[in-house]
Amino acid sequence: MSCAVGPVQIPAPVARPGPAVVTAPVDAGALPPAIQRGKSRWTPVNWSELPGWGQDSLFEAWNAWVRGCERPAPGQAPACAELRQLAIGTPAEQQAWVMRRFQPYRVTELDGSVPDGLLTGYYEPIMAASRVPTATYRTPLYAPPAGLRNGQPWYSRQEIDTLPAAQAALQGRAVAWLADPIDALILQIQGSGRLNLVDADGRARQVRVAFAAHNGQPYQSVGRWLLDQGAIREASWSSIKAWAAQNPQRLNEMLWSNPRTVFFREEALSEFDARFGPRGAQGVPLTPGRSIAVDPQSIPYGTPVWLASQGPTLNVQKLVMAQDTGGAIVGAVRADLFTGWGDWDDEAYLTAAALKQPLQMWVLVPR
Repeated sequence: MSCAVGPVQIPAPVARPGPAVVTAPVDAGALPPAIQRGKSRWTPVNWSELPGWGQDSLFEAWNAWVRGCERPAPGQAPACAELRQLAIGTPAEQQAWVMRRFQPYRVTELDGSVPDGLLTGYYEPIMAASRVPTATYRTPLYAPPAGLRNGQPWYSRQEIDTLPAAQAALQGRAVAWLADPIDALILQIQGSGRLNLVDADGRARQVRVAFAAHNGQPYQSVGRWLLDQGAIREASWSSIKAWAAQNPQRLNEMLWSNPRTVFFREEALSEFDARFGPRGAQGVPLTPGRSIAVDPQSIPYGTPVWLASQGPTLNVQKLVMAQDTGGAIVGAVRADLFTGWGDWDDEAYLTAAALKQPLQMWVLVPR
């Protein structure tokens, strides 16, 4: 996730009835040629081929799109200037503008094949933390150590926990301390989180910790490690925590099966910032339900995407924005939906934890 950009005041969305379906002569005429984009191929289609087009409440995506225009994708800047003027437009006006101004392209593999894509979810956890280590809060979250170089392997998770040289390099680098090492792992995998922090003087406040760097080691799923051993039947965090509670002597063995460690930076959390998610890889705040993480070698940040997925967790056909990435987000038809923030029993977590279903994607390219 990238460097900070000053927030832009955005008009609050106004509740409106569902958008009227717009019939416009934009599907007439020959389609443009296909586009090769990194690891993917974009094949032009008519608007009528997008499942559910015309039924989405586009104004709900407008804030995410406006935020994305703070750092527009190549070729998107002229459309962004028009987009802001339509922030208070009617649903019919917004939909007509999108159809007139953009050409939809189906995202496929480079050879044109249409794979069964994959949609998963992620969220911003809220966790209790302490500024200083205590008998309860003993697991540190670190800022990047001095001398860490992007792309260069550093100490593994096990080495950080056991080698004096690694511990010396991290001396004084703790941002905060958590009570549960599995919670620290969850926060590292999600890439950011909110901490209900108790400072050394006893004052309580909420801050955000955001991704700053990682140790250059490969990511390995602890859930996969447990599944391969037959230790659990499903790779959910509740199952992983239950196994850890029953097998405390093997906790480090499980944690060390993932050599990657993520380092964080602390960010102040103003009342305005708290209305949005953390900044994604595009450098703009994420919007729940409307921001996705993608493989940037297939879809550039700032691209509007029509997403369609049906499964046991969600049935969605809607406009989203490519604004983030992640280590496991690789491939042409692959997306991670940002679901929001919350505790273990909140909808954001429950949706993100359960979401794993087929996916279709279309990118919208300015005409």
